[in-house]
Amino acid sequence: MSESIAIEEKKVPTPKVKNSSIKESKIVRNILIFISMIYVALILIVPLIAVFTKAFEKGFSVYMGAITDPMALEALKLTLLTVAICVPINTIFGIVASWAIAKFEFKGKNLLITIIDLPFAISPVIAGFIFVLLFSDTHGLFGNWLSSNNIKIIFNTPGIIISTIFVTFPFVARELIPLMQSQGSSEEEAALTLGASGWKTFWLVTLPNIKWALLYGIVLTAARSAGEFGAVSVVSGHIRGVTTTLPLHVEILYNEYNFTSAFSVASLLTIIAVINLIIKNIVEKQNRKELDK
Repeated sequence: MSESIAIEEKKVPTPKVKNSSIKESKIVRNILIFISMIYVALILIVPLIAVFTKAFEKGFSVYMGAITDPMALEALKLTLLTVAICVPINTIFGIVASWAIAKFEFKGKNLLITIIDLPFAISPVIAGFIFVLLFSDTHGLFGNWLSSNNIKIIFNTPGIIISTIFVTFPFVARELIPLMQSQGSSEEEAALTLGASGWKTFWLVTLPNIKWALLYGIVLTAARSAGEFGAVSVVSGHIRGVTTTLPLHVEILYNEYNFTSAFSVASLLTIIAVINLIIKNIVEKQNRKELDK
């Protein structure tokens, strides 16, 4: 009986919507597309072209001299170090927090979700000042203890990393939480019922289901870590060649009226952003393919 019902359900054709009243007007569609394309061109494409035009204004040799300058290379190293530390930490936190929120019910769950969104609501500059008030060795809350143990966080690399972690920690969690909540926990419960360990369940069941969203969150975290300016500017002290990341080095060059070098170094950040954008699009495309299967 149930088989016959199933066969009958398959034979029922899906009604096609032919009501032209709900279709968009061709004129309206073209106007919206035109406005979108003009806006993207003015806000995104033209500035990118301007960066590279100004960077190569005095020739390729001047451009290479600017990006291979020892101070620029030190800034690049510190930027990559910050990305290399912040991305794994925020990835682990994002997975753990998303797992807890999506799979368990506990008191304070909504509060945890709100706190995760906090960096979106706080200005990065304010975040930087918060860490100065906490870790400054002259007037910070933990200043005396840090000084007595010869630990320097503010105006040093640890301060840059901590402030960047704070600014970027919602990105992975915010990609995973809605996805894991929509997937539920039935597959994990089935795996555990069949005798799989917790780690094996995560590795073979959970991770394949969240891999594209996870990768998307990692790409966003890496992009923001490389380009963060406000919080890093407050805690870095702008010590050239020591605590300057690429955005801070660009600011220093620009304030010195060394515009060609400033735009040359800025082009490195632009290239990093474009690479992240390409990876993001690849991830989105792969995700859509899997959803369409």
